[in-house]
Amino acid sequence: MKLFYLVFIFFFIIGCAKKESIVKKQESSIKKRALIHKSISDLHDIDQNISSYLFAFKQERYISSLEQFEKYYFLPWNIPKIDIRLKDAKWAYKAFNAENSYGENLQKLQKSFFEYINKYSNFQDFATLNKRAITLTTVNLRAFPTQEPLFLDPQKAGEGFPFDYLQNSLIAANKPLLISHYSTDKEWVFVESSFTFGWVKTRDIALVPQKYTEFYKEAVKEFFIKEGVAIYDEEGNFIFRSRIGMLLPKINETKNDYIVLTITNYKNNKAYYIRSKVSKKVLHEGILKFNKTNIEQIFNEISQVKYGWGGMYDQRDCSSTLRDFFAPFGIWLPRNSYRQSQIGRVISLKNLSDQEKIHIIKEKAVPFETLLYKKGHILLYVGIKNNKVIVFHNVWGIKTKEDGKEGRFIIGKPIFSTLRVGSSLHNYDTNASILSSLQSMNIITQQGRKK
Repeated sequence: MKLFYLVFIFFFIIGCAKKESIVKKQESSIKKRALIHKSISDLHDIDQNISSYLFAFKQERYISSLEQFEKYYFLPWNIPKIDIRLKDAKWAYKAFNAENSYGENLQKLQKSFFEYINKYSNFQDFATLNKRAITLTTVNLRAFPTQEPLFLDPQKAGEGFPFDYLQNSLIAANKPLLISHYSTDKEWVFVESSFTFGWVKTRDIALVPQKYTEFYKEAVKEFFIKEGVAIYDEEGNFIFRSRIGMLLPKINETKNDYIVLTITNYKNNKAYYIRSKVSKKVLHEGILKFNKTNIEQIFNEISQVKYGWGGMYDQRDCSSTLRDFFAPFGIWLPRNSYRQSQIGRVISLKNLSDQEKIHIIKEKAVPFETLLYKKGHILLYVGIKNNKVIVFHNVWGIKTKEDGKEGRFIIGKPIFSTLRVGSSLHNYDTNASILSSLQSMNIITQQGRKK
């Protein structure tokens, strides 16, 4: 027995020593990370509070109309058939193959995987159903009918996690869809939304008869102005969480609440219509005025999320952050950054020096109404502070280069920054700066004319 206790004490001490060593390594890693963050001057020198950029904002007006917003929002219910070409629907089937694609185990996907996906996708039935539907919950829109990820070379910076190229987008609950066709086993369904297309799980949508889509379109609209609030049915059963960018039709109201129509699944993918009571602190009737108070409120809600490629993990990427921010103000933006950069008055910044770009931005950009575009990334201009152009954007990381090897310093969240964010890093890649890469700016509230 004495020997047992001696052995126990020995291993207990060894175990504690190992734990202490692990804790010290973790603390060292955290401290090192904190020091690196401090070396990115924008993260501590640039104020991350939206109110700092609204102090001089005196405007108060509507920058769009509900009618204009609904024109795009309800597009899938206003067209007789799928409004996309088959070759466009199959873009991912041409882009990815066994030579360039990796799975969740970071090994190359096999040719058999792509052969199976091609057959399973059942594209011979493309655009044969054309039925109106609605999302029942927040759904991931996929380029292939599978939940499995597809990465490009994970050994390269900016590839691998979290860039699953099958993740087209995220669609919030109770948003209109038009159904094209089902996969061979009907587990997946190919749909068109108001801003993109792809595959969703059949169980996550419900068919909606035209009479109900008409009611939905004609009813008074309530926009969500709070993020992540649980929404329930009349019996207190959870349905989904609110998301900035969503709207619901109003049925009635009380002193403190709106009674809105929500939809869940009944059977055979048919819609079940529910009355939900939602606080007036969570919803706003009609579009918001573009003023200091409302901008600050929506910014604070939208900034709660982290970076999520294509909306993965219920987060947002650069374009969906701006898309959802402008929705409560009645501005409908396309899904990807390039298409967003073509909305409104577009001013080219190509073939200009950094100083020329700064001059044009300072001279012509309108705070909170101007987008700045570089290939693959979109930013919102918020104004000038300390003579520097300040932007808001949801960013994954900053390109770095050391000993000829490209890397990334991960930020992974929405930030306010200058156009030279990360330039204080010792291994900053000067050739990849946001400013030098800017291609255009566009004022989304001005009539479309390109310069």
